[in-house]
Formats: sequence, C-alpha cells, structure tokens
Amino acid sequence: MDRDTAEPQVDELPGKRAEEWVEYHHEFAAPSTYVYEFVWDRTKPAEGPFCTDVDGNVLLDFTSHVAAAPLGYNNPKIMEPLREFDLVDPLKIAGQDFYVAGGETPGEGIPGPSGLMERLTDATDHYDMDTVFLSNSGAEAVENALKISYDHADGAKYGITFQGAFHGRTLGALSLNRSKEVYRRRFPEISSIHDVPFCQDRDCTAETCSCGFFVDGVSRLREKLHPDRGYINPEEIAYLILEPIQGEGGYRFPSDAFADEIAALTDEYDITLVADEIQSGLGRTGKMWGADHYAIEPDVIASAKALRVGATISRSEVFPGERSRLSSTWGAGDILSSAQGALTFDAIEEYDLLSNARTRGRQFLETMRDADLAGVEDVRGKGLMLAVEFESKQLRDDVHEAAFARGLLTLSCGYKVLRILPPLDVTEREIEIGCDLLQKAVRDVS
Repeated sequence: MDRDTAEPQVDELPGKRAEEWVEYHHEFAAPSTYVYEFVWDRTKPAEGPFCTDVDGNVLLDFTSHVAAAPLGYNNPKIMEPLREFDLVDPLKIAGQDFYVAGGETPGEGIPGPSGLMERLTDATDHYDMDTVFLSNSGAEAVENALKISYDHADGAKYGITFQGAFHGRTLGALSLNRSKEVYRRRFPEISSIHDVPFCQDRDCTAETCSCGFFVDGVSRLREKLHPDRGYINPEEIAYLILEPIQGEGGYRFPSDAFADEIAALTDEYDITLVADEIQSGLGRTGKMWGADHYAIEPDVIASAKALRVGATISRSEVFPGERSRLSSTWGAGDILSSAQGALTFDAIEEYDLLSNARTRGRQFLETMRDADLAGVEDVRGKGLMLAVEFESKQLRDDVHEAAFARGLLTLSCGYKVLRILPPLDVTEREIEIGCDLLQKAVRDVS
C-alpha cells in the first residue's frame, strides 16, 4: 500500500467474511462495546490511517483504535526499529519482580520498560514528576493513582470527581464515573466520592457560567469546601481526579475559568490532583499532555492507550515507600509494548508530531466549520482530539453509519457527539479525504 496515493475503496460493508468472523468471535466473547462489523485483516496492506478488512475493503481509520494506535497502522517510525528486535519468548515477564535488558548499556538499544519510564519522567519533568509505576491498562493506571493518593493522604477519605467523567471499568474506577449509568448499575462502589459539574462552556466566566459549576460567581466546589457553609473538610480529601478533556463523556473541553478555579482550590487546600490523561495524553491534543493547555498542575498522571501500557506517574514522595505496597505481574514486564510506547515518544519528538497535530487539527476544524452542515451544532477540538456534535443522537448515529458505508471509521461518545482521532502524523491529504467523506455522510442522511 502506498500511503501517498491510497484512498478508501468499499465494495460491501460488512462483507460476507466479516460477518463470518463476527459470528465466530461472538461464539466465545462476552457482550461488550464493539462498534462495527469491521474486521481488520492484519495480513493485508495497511499504513497510517489506511487499513484493509477481511473482504478487501480499504478504509480510512480516524479512530486510531480509541487513541491506542497513535501512529496508525504499520508506521515505519515504529516498525523499522522493531525489525531489529529478535522476538523471544516470553515477551512478558513478571516485571515488578524481575528486570529485563537487551544486553546493551542502560539507555541504549531498543528501549524496554526502563527506557519507557525514563521517557515518561522526562515528559513530566515540568510537573516535577520523577517516578513511574507501570501496569497493563488505563483502568489500572487510575486504580494505582487512587491507591497512592489514599496512601499519601494518610487516612483522608474523600474523592472528588466530575459530572460526565469516565475513568475506566474496574470496580474502583467505576466509582468515579459520572457518564452513562449503565457502567455503574448494581456494582459496588468506593464510598465518599463526591461530584461537581464539569464546566464545558468553553467561553464561560465565573459570572456568565451556564453549566452549573459557577453559581453567582462562586464555584460549587468552593462552596462544598467552605469552612463555614461547606460540608466537606478539605483536609479529608485524598484526591481530586479530572480528565483535562472529557473523552467518553462527549469530548467536553473545559473553560479557562473552570481550570483556573480547580488550580486555585487544589493549591489553596493542598489537594492531590490526579489527571486522567489516558485518551488526551501523549501528544493527542497538540501538547504532550491535555493538562498542558490549562492552569492545572497535576500531582499524579494516569496514562495508557497511546503509551501501549498503563502508567501512573508522580513524584517519589507521593508513592508509598513500603515494599509490596504496589505490584503488578505484567505491567512493568511487557517488553514489546514498552518498546512501542518508548518509540512513540521518540517519533513524536523526532518528527515534530505535536506541531503536526496542531496544524492538521486546525485544518479539520476550519474545513468542517466552513461546510456549515445541516444538523451540526458544534465542531470542536484541540490538536487531533476532535469532535462533531449533532442536533440529535439519531442524526449522530445515522452519520456514523453513513460514514462507515463510505469507508470512514469514526467513534461516537457522549450523547450526540462523533469523535475523530486521526493518527498523529496524519497528512493534509488524509484530512481532506476524511472531511470530504464525513461531509458526504452528513448530507446522505440530512
């Protein structure tokens, strides 16, 4: 496949072989969140955002596997270094109990878990972070962020989350979710979790807020913490957890007034601020971390997806010093995934992909806004974390299916929002193709 000339080519979706694979898969798989009857054929041509399914259809993937494939398919920036990697077994070791190296001097050769942790501390140095705990997934990264925050808080019991939040599907992380109720229904939860509105009105101020976070110029959170009128003792707050940009909740971008108030309160009351950067981190927004766009300064960052493994990052004094307080069999020992994560960092720096994300993101926003499409209420984004909001859920769902039929993969989120996640090295041509397909999809169903 030549990425410079490739275009979506669709015969029938889903095709007969895809239907066979889906039926076979669901003979064994528990019900979950599969989006399409789209079956990627890993043996067929695929590069960048272009991939081939089992029926030979070529599609333009603007999901990046929910941001977990930040450089798309078979990117040479990842694949060429890995060709030097003689595959061994096991490729996963009990990484909190054993160490692994490639025979070279530390810091040289193909990076493994140690090299990935070095890059993570470099990327969070402006937050004075120097310590990393690797795990398997984003939910585990969040769980460990909670554990170290509770430990560091020395008995504090409260957690603060935000309406619309999504932090994962393990039991502890579920307690923080305030998006779709189905995620938490009839599951037990961590007690003493309070929530406040997430200020999604990007232009709001304390005086003009319409989202409910500010009331008469004062934030709801400040009122809850007030020494006379409040009902939460700030000294008993173990953490405040925040997605700098809400993902599953609908690609909701906070106002500067909201971020300024969160920064002020966490500083004033010395509250541990956990930034969930699982979807917004590693360059997706045009900066390394979503938090970098705002006044907030995280004490803990939870990262995953684009990183290929889970990571909880903080300062050494926040982590428990006691042996065996934290551990995970696989996370710090996933040799291949750690190499992919570290090489992604290297590619972002070497090829200036933060700048590319900003440029191509602006191109998408300008193109889609200029189209002035019927039924589209908002087109928003930072970098390549992009969203189109429709006037109804039904229209969003119809556009989603119409785009798929034309060979464009997208994802829904929130209630009536379509999210767009091209690879970080997406080209001008590829954005043009994607916008054209999406515009045609909207017109198909309007």
